[in-house]
Amino acid sequence: MDTSKVKAPWKDYLGEVPFTLDYFSGTMYEAVLQIAEKYPDFIAYDFMGKATKYKTFVREINRCAGALKALGLKENDCVTIAMPNCPQALKMFYAVNLAGGICNMVHPLSAEKEIEFFLNESKSKIAVTLDQFYEKFACIRGGTGLETLIITSIKDELPPHLKFGFALTEGRKSKKLPANAEIVFWKDFLRLYTGKVQGLERRAEDPAVILYSGGTTGTTKGILLSNYNFNALSGQVIATNPMFRPGDRMLAAMPLFHGFGLGVCVHTMLTQGGRCILIPRFTAESYAKQIVKYKCNFIAGVPTLYEALLRIPSMDGADLSSLKGVFSGGDSLSVELKKKFDSFLSEHNAAVQIREGFGLTECVTASCLTPFHMAKEGSIGLPFPDTYYKIVKPGTDTELPYGEEGEIVISGPTVMMEYINQPQETAQTLRRHGDGLIWLHTGDLGVMDEQGFIYFRGRAKRMIISSGYNIYPGQLENILDANELVHMSCVIGIPDPYKMQKVKAFVMLEPGVPETEETKDALISYCRRHIAKYAMPCDIEFRAELPKTLVGKVAYRVLEEEEAAKRGL
Repeated sequence: MDTSKVKAPWKDYLGEVPFTLDYFSGTMYEAVLQIAEKYPDFIAYDFMGKATKYKTFVREINRCAGALKALGLKENDCVTIAMPNCPQALKMFYAVNLAGGICNMVHPLSAEKEIEFFLNESKSKIAVTLDQFYEKFACIRGGTGLETLIITSIKDELPPHLKFGFALTEGRKSKKLPANAEIVFWKDFLRLYTGKVQGLERRAEDPAVILYSGGTTGTTKGILLSNYNFNALSGQVIATNPMFRPGDRMLAAMPLFHGFGLGVCVHTMLTQGGRCILIPRFTAESYAKQIVKYKCNFIAGVPTLYEALLRIPSMDGADLSSLKGVFSGGDSLSVELKKKFDSFLSEHNAAVQIREGFGLTECVTASCLTPFHMAKEGSIGLPFPDTYYKIVKPGTDTELPYGEEGEIVISGPTVMMEYINQPQETAQTLRRHGDGLIWLHTGDLGVMDEQGFIYFRGRAKRMIISSGYNIYPGQLENILDANELVHMSCVIGIPDPYKMQKVKAFVMLEPGVPETEETKDALISYCRRHIAKYAMPCDIEFRAELPKTLVGKVAYRVLEEEEAAKRGL
């Protein structure tokens, strides 16, 4: 693409990071195969105490791909993968790619109707899930075109000494499957492999993955991504982290249905010779334990994870000197939390600081990152190689001057192919500008300074308008979170007959702080000192916990719905 007309002020501030890269030109599977041939005896992933080498991983992918072909999988057929982070999910992901299909990635904890939507939206004829989620699929199967449901279990991948213990504990929680269930068990599925894989000629530009997101307008959409999108991301992540070496360990706790977990924690590692530490059931405690146990070199998470790690007793005295990179994404990292976690890292012998990135599922995941050699307070960093950012007047292609707030738009090799079955939404989001490039209109607000550093200001769609004033909840949350009494906050707009909307804050207090009127008065007094009168919260409600989304963000929409229900709206 011709980028000669695009400004790139960050070009002189990249340090060791190249401005442009050469990208792998094959499929995702071929990228893994290439690294497996180079490092056959390196460990690809660890799961519940069992390590699997690259050569074994590729052999098992081939077996799985052959079984899929025996089931009748054709080019561009979708296979739904509703699995936690476990070996079967990884094998199926790359096997579908080898067999010429498209992976439809779904959270296994999704509601039944959501699963039905995902199956129908992708037209999936094959799905794989765990035995404990069988009933969800059985309930909605009649309303879909699903022909083959493959059922597996965590115990299928456990080392022998753990299988018995699993059966006595976790296994008892799962209901016994009906004798007449129309399913194919994982072991029977693999027996369909005849010893030969009839692969298809696939290109880097071919569709490979569907991930789901609220999109830039807040309604659930399937985002179609190519082999090239994922392989380009892999190259960019490694280029922006030149300290990475093959064999380095990455904690893969972020889920596979999320671009951050799938693109960074798994695919980047498996195409570069890294080692994934798979965590099937995420808790902050399990996350903390595995960091120390495996002496992880890289970890990634959302801000709520990092604030949780600050409070886990098992981290007291933990040695984190192995860490080379700590990444935050998926939500805004407040300046206060960054300061706290950087101090935490230093106190635990880590020589690194947390680095914030920014992106969205429409470009797989992160597309810019705080450089390892310099940082600016409040900035989300500089664009990845071959990725361009502009700040434009919202809804237009008119570029704004440095320092002026507008909509963030992105162009580069990881930008999605389309929203599936949504040509109008695709056309609104992917637009060709006067410079000839296709730009992804994010719906997010930000600022770029004269050195190209990007500052996230909030979602355009998450904005409170009160008496004509624009109020950004993320900015108020940063102010509240900086107070010593506050552990976490969430700000929403509630209806008001005079102002149209007014501000309400939900606050989770620090342990030991009483939920009293005195505490509320102290916070209101604090807010008056830091927040403009028109943006002041009309009320502060204390909560023991704040609702979270499936990927760990604070679910502000849940709070909005609760408030609407109270008012009978």
